[in-house]
Amino acid sequence: MRWVVRELPRRILRMQPISIPEVKAMLEALGEENLDQFQRRSLDYANKMSYLRPEDARRLLEELKAEGTLDEEEAVQIVNIMPKSIEEIRAFLTGSRKIIETSRLERILDILNKYRGK
Repeated sequence: MRWVVRELPRRILRMQPISIPEVKAMLEALGEENLDQFQRRSLDYANKMSYLRPEDARRLLEELKAEGTLDEEEAVQIVNIMPKSIEEIRAFLTGSRKIIETSRLERILDILNKYRGK
């Protein structure tokens, strides 16, 4: 007798953008010995590109969204890159086709600088 094991199809239950530091924390929680090749490469990338601790990234993300200028996806990208100037922030927001006042961009930069030193 031969058993056939079928894997159930996977469904996407919810899509939510997450920051690189959060990805790093999730992969580390699984344990490196339990990761497949793709996950190991993702962890390596996350280790190199994480500029914040996961808890700081979450707080920064919430603070940027509360500012009211950025949607969640834009805020995640800003947290991932941690731009150092208004020009860099503008470069990331050019695809959204919205014009953001310089004073709001300065406020975003101030928020980023508050987390940069942690």
